[in-house]
Amino acid sequence: MDIKKNLEAIRSELPVNVKLIAVSKTKPVSMIQEAYNAGQKVFGENKAQEMAAKYPQLPKDIEWHFIGHMQSNKVKYIAPFVSLIHSVDSLKLLKEINKQALKNNRTIDCLLQFHIASEETKFGLNLEEAGAILTNGEFMELKNVRICGVMGMATFTSNNNVIRKEFKNLKNIFEKLKNKYFDDKKYFKEISMGMSGDYKIAVEEGSTMVRIGTKIFGERNIH
Repeated sequence: MDIKKNLEAIRSELPVNVKLIAVSKTKPVSMIQEAYNAGQKVFGENKAQEMAAKYPQLPKDIEWHFIGHMQSNKVKYIAPFVSLIHSVDSLKLLKEINKQALKNNRTIDCLLQFHIASEETKFGLNLEEAGAILTNGEFMELKNVRICGVMGMATFTSNNNVIRKEFKNLKNIFEKLKNKYFDDKKYFKEISMGMSGDYKIAVEEGSTMVRIGTKIFGERNIH
């Protein structure tokens, strides 16, 4: 497994405006360090405690992204250092992130996760639910969270037309939210979509962040 070579190959295909998030979930610290030594500074994890355990063992200029389903009671583990939480799907979760950010004297950037796939198993909001959060008085009181964009996962399928349509839908959702709620906010600019199997389509459809694990580190370790 040549992590450096894999990173170089992916980077050569990505436009400069697209951020590569190396998905290091289940991978040992040694592999993350190897990717870091090859110039990769942004890593994505999907379990709060695993991410919190890796954090002290690695360089402090790493940008940590939380990309999994976030449970409110786990926010405290990553609040001191997380750069971006991709998977916000409720006001309850936003309130907890705000509370923990305040405790750590930080503002935590977040993305709203949308359900764009046909599978029921994936988490996420629809446009109506997102609007209900963004217009809620309680949300407007939250000073330590900042919504910077949207995230979504396409259906796991080999049908590229289905994947493209779902990514187009997420881009459309982003535009609607931007126009309606974030028109004057320069920080609302991120569209996190695309993984190892579909990131090229995602980039064509306007992704600003791709989450790639298998193509960098090899098949995931199940645990």
